[in-house]
Amino acid sequence: MRAERDRHTTAVAALLAAAGLLLGGCSSAASTTASTPGSASSDTVGSTAAQGPAAGGGPSSAAAAASASGTPAGDARPGVTALEPLPAAVPTALAPYYGQKLSWQPCDDGFECTTFKVPLDYAHPEGGDLVLSAVRAPALPADPGSGPGSAGAGRLGSLLLNPGGPGGSAVEYVEAAASSFDSGVRARYDLVGLDPRGVGRSSPVTCLNGERMDAYTAVDITPDDQAEIDALVAADKEFAEGCRRQAGDRLGHLGTVEAARDMDVLRALVGDERLNYVGKSYGTFLGATYAGLFPSRTGRIVLDGAMDPSLDSLGGNRTQAGGFETAWAAFAKDCAKREDCPLGRTEQQAGEQLTALFQAVDARPLPTADSGRRLTEAQATTGVIQAMYADFLWPRLRTALADAKAGDGTGLLKLSDSYYDRGADGSYPNLMFANMAVNCLDLPAPFGGPADVQRAVPDFEQSSPRFGRDMAWMALTCSYWPVRATGSAHTVRAAGAAPIVVVGTTRDPATPYAWAQALAGQLESGRLLTYDGDGHTAYGRRDACVDGAVNRYLLGGDAPENGKRCGA
Repeated sequence: MRAERDRHTTAVAALLAAAGLLLGGCSSAASTTASTPGSASSDTVGSTAAQGPAAGGGPSSAAAAASASGTPAGDARPGVTALEPLPAAVPTALAPYYGQKLSWQPCDDGFECTTFKVPLDYAHPEGGDLVLSAVRAPALPADPGSGPGSAGAGRLGSLLLNPGGPGGSAVEYVEAAASSFDSGVRARYDLVGLDPRGVGRSSPVTCLNGERMDAYTAVDITPDDQAEIDALVAADKEFAEGCRRQAGDRLGHLGTVEAARDMDVLRALVGDERLNYVGKSYGTFLGATYAGLFPSRTGRIVLDGAMDPSLDSLGGNRTQAGGFETAWAAFAKDCAKREDCPLGRTEQQAGEQLTALFQAVDARPLPTADSGRRLTEAQATTGVIQAMYADFLWPRLRTALADAKAGDGTGLLKLSDSYYDRGADGSYPNLMFANMAVNCLDLPAPFGGPADVQRAVPDFEQSSPRFGRDMAWMALTCSYWPVRATGSAHTVRAAGAAPIVVVGTTRDPATPYAWAQALAGQLESGRLLTYDGDGHTAYGRRDACVDGAVNRYLLGGDAPENGKRCGA
């Protein structure tokens, strides 16, 4: 859960988790809900609103919502400034990058792949390049019986997709999700996935080998004494040093602003005047950043499972803990009604028994069926958190918890491994490495060291009695990061941009609903679309109301009324 998705079971769960990873907190892999165009994306655990879903949600929930996340609607909290747009004209020094010619080549079962160059440092483009990779699923022939605006309509260009993370592979996401996208959207757009710098196939960052990552994911994140604190600090330092040693100069140039500028280069290279985009989880932060930097080049933008860019890393991680507590309460309520629930018959009993299970595993890690690996408390917690990303994982969690109570940690370990996207051979993709690299660059570390964490634990536990302590300690990694943060908390107005649709789910664990309200309130042209339900992100999860509203917008530019609500 520190350095944030089933890849259809794994791609799916991985993409789900990927949609919500926060700074130094647990970041789930790149998982998207199975066979849906945009279900869960990539962001990791580490910050959710302790208050749970904000009340209201009508056309103007921006104000109520903002208060739930601590941000005045459309305004910054004291000391937080707005992201300023870049000049509209392309600087002369960047003209060679904007003038490249893409060569799309057949790849990966019917998709087309390409690479292109961007400057390592946009402030000093003469200082070297990065090579980025993209994939596209070309637009399909229109199906006369498909959704609104599809039959006989003209092509609309490219629709860039990002599953979140940071660290989720957009290339893998497009390849996994293209077949499940609305046929009308598929008929009018090329679906394009660009792996952001440092991610997937785009000059990826690596930090630890599989053996050391196994140790990192198992280390105690609720230390009880100085020896356990020292072990956690040593693990965080080893992770950070591995990234420094293997990534070199790239480590200082993997921020979200740079990734958004890379997207503008690709927009130009595919020949689109405006960027059309669907971003999930962290992908909402990336998309909002693009809109703030290039409002005049912003087309049809959908931000699903939104992050609030005005939160600093401490506030973000603490409120995300609250989001997971809200999701846990929904799971516990559902579990208590079922005959196979291993945690009792009331929500209170479920919480008490989960806490008792964590304590028992902390004292004596459980054996598993995986080559002698034992389930630690950290992995048990990560396994439970992974299942909060999507309610289709809840039956699996009930079984895993029952097995753990009987002394078998295999089920929870598998859930934990799917969170980190660990392969059956013990290897790890670069998801978590990129996640931490981006998060530690985008915002200053929330803590200076263990003493700061210990002081903050009571506040985290108030936000989340179940997960607050874990998430406070998870946020320590960036304290030892080898490069200084280049970003800071800010609001995004994107003045002059076309309507931007912000989708929020009321019981989203990784990106609390209040964040969607806050972002919609900041954006000058924001339109809040609410899904009253469980799980991480909403579009593509087969809710006809959400999918219909988003598809109508993508196909015809008809943005939903601000405050529209869908779901139960």
